[in-house]
Amino acid sequence: MQNNWTGKHGPLLIAEIGGNHEGDFEYAKKLTQLAIDSGADYVKFQIYTGDGLVSKLESPDRNKHFKKFELSKEQHIELAKMCLDQSVGYTASVWNFDALDWINPYMDFFKVGSGDLTAYPMLAELAKFKKPILISTGLASEKEVIDCVEFIRSQNEFYKDKDSIAVLQCTSMYPIKASDANLNVMDRFRELLDCRVGYSDHTEGSYAMEIAVAMGAEILEFHFTDDRTDKTFRDHKVSLTKDEVKELIQKVQLIKELQGSSEKKALPIEIDNGHDKSFRRAIYPSRDIEKGQVLSAENLTVLRPAHGIDPRDWDKVIGKKARTSLQKNQKLSFNDLSNE
Repeated sequence: MQNNWTGKHGPLLIAEIGGNHEGDFEYAKKLTQLAIDSGADYVKFQIYTGDGLVSKLESPDRNKHFKKFELSKEQHIELAKMCLDQSVGYTASVWNFDALDWINPYMDFFKVGSGDLTAYPMLAELAKFKKPILISTGLASEKEVIDCVEFIRSQNEFYKDKDSIAVLQCTSMYPIKASDANLNVMDRFRELLDCRVGYSDHTEGSYAMEIAVAMGAEILEFHFTDDRTDKTFRDHKVSLTKDEVKELIQKVQLIKELQGSSEKKALPIEIDNGHDKSFRRAIYPSRDIEKGQVLSAENLTVLRPAHGIDPRDWDKVIGKKARTSLQKNQKLSFNDLSNE
């Protein structure tokens, strides 16, 4: 990635498998291959153990849930190698401190999930690696996001570079309605944080991401599955399939093509087709004008095509006299006009 957040198709596309494998390693491998085949730039997982993430005393049910979804160190490394061997990136939200060292060699950047935005001890550990950090901002206030970025930058000079931190607008619910996406927050992040900005999607479908791209999102993160039918785990409902990712990529490419250049200029397709003449106007006599007659608004008009004197020279023409007799609607030149 080399510290820039650019993907093969424009914005960096991260297919988040997360917990959709539900602890089934064979299924995790199947989803990984589908995500690789979809054209995504990165395949993303979550690395944790139930006991390393959730207190057994305070939240025993959640602890059991995460234990059920665990994958081992060896399994994560195998998944990472699957991606890297096929020239697709692997990344993960690493939720256990002791996993950072063994997974680090396989990742170009670290992902901070929304729940860890305030977990400063974890952020401090991540900053030691001097790798780019991608931060989701679900649950957070504006101040909490600013404080998080400032904390990471305080840990290491590396993170003062604009390309070393990226922040994703995110709403931590599954699914969310359109009015909860709040894509305008991305502009606020650009203004406040001087970093790369993107969108982590929890809506159904891909339309929110298409709009996010049009609004300048440099990174798109989306949940990924093989099929949403008859799935009970919540993340499947907001996930895209391989074919839907391919369709999203086509739409992203069209959006980038439509955005085009920020330089405003006449294009060859306009000029080559003569539209600079046929669409624009020139100054014409609105009636027959005798030699020596004064030119005025009463005997001049502006018509298409733009043959002759440009309408922007209207004030230079008014008050002059006809050097010869002029016919209604004839093309004019300054040689037809006289000051005397």
